[in-house]
Amino acid sequence: MKFNSEKFNPEISEILERAVKGEKISEKDGIVLMNSNDLLNLGIAADKIRKNKVGDIVSFVLNLHINYTNICVSKCEFCAYYKDKEDSKGYIMSINEILERIKKARQISNISEVHIVGSLNQEIPVEYYENILIETRKNFPDLTIKAFTATEIFFIAKQNKSTVKEILERFKDAGLNFMPGGGAEILNDEIRSKICPNKLKSDEWLNVMETAHKLGIQSNATMLYGHIESNEDRVRHILKLRDLQEKTNGFLGFIPLSFHPKGTNLNNKGLVTMPVSGIDDLKVIAIARILLNNFDNIRAYWVMLGKNLAQVALHYGANDFDGTIGNENITYAAGKISERSADIEELKNLIKGANRIPIIRTTDYKILKILD
Repeated sequence: MKFNSEKFNPEISEILERAVKGEKISEKDGIVLMNSNDLLNLGIAADKIRKNKVGDIVSFVLNLHINYTNICVSKCEFCAYYKDKEDSKGYIMSINEILERIKKARQISNISEVHIVGSLNQEIPVEYYENILIETRKNFPDLTIKAFTATEIFFIAKQNKSTVKEILERFKDAGLNFMPGGGAEILNDEIRSKICPNKLKSDEWLNVMETAHKLGIQSNATMLYGHIESNEDRVRHILKLRDLQEKTNGFLGFIPLSFHPKGTNLNNKGLVTMPVSGIDDLKVIAIARILLNNFDNIRAYWVMLGKNLAQVALHYGANDFDGTIGNENITYAAGKISERSADIEELKNLIKGANRIPIIRTTDYKILKILD
């Protein structure tokens, strides 16, 4: 294929040519791409790979995010959401509150998915999580339940002196369908020791996901970038996901998460004072598409990117626009005050404005409706 020759770099061109042909790109070549400033040609290659793999359809789901608690013992340096249990702003939602929130969302937009994640709260017994699943399934039998990150599962298992496998089996029996991809942050334990020292380690996150996949619980995968990680860390993180996908084929899609420092300890300590640029956001999405040859779906998560940049990302390898969300709280706590929810018409117009075909999908990317 033809790349723009104005800033022609033979080494990068050769890597991109191989990527477009579907070849597996090495760590060394991935780092060359991540260190490159040639955003235009990265975008051309990523867009071609996207078109070859999934065509011109861009999907989103009608979903609702529920954050059941903000009380957390992890106290991650990058998080503006958590509260101590003594804090007056700390909360734990009752199961009835959760059910009522779902009921309202069903009435407004007939959501097909509920996305339930929270914090690492020592006060919550395992039965609480289990009953969320049981009662949601009982009251909304056709609703897809995507709940509890690998971090939460690992924490719950440790709290209850159970294995990860036992907790996942128990939750699956209670109604769990899929898992979100959160908690991965950067899969480098040296970085994790600085930004989330009280969380599970890299291999533990990967092991939870592998266990879930082997039990038939598919999940997403994420990467939090734009804090204290390096370009090399980004590439190695992405390739660890690619390696696990080769073993399990259990990842539904990859979601790059752009770090927002406002209100976090990283910001308060002066370590990270500004979010990454839009150029860096697009580069990460493009290189994820180039490296993740065994992933079909790369998401432009508009909650963190903003809707307009997420629209541009559809020309840099992304093929999914997440969903309607409904009052997301975690990114909101870091200052994204205008990007908490979206309606069908808005997402449809953003996708059509990017010259793509908008569809409403299921959690596992089956087409529910093509939008005119």
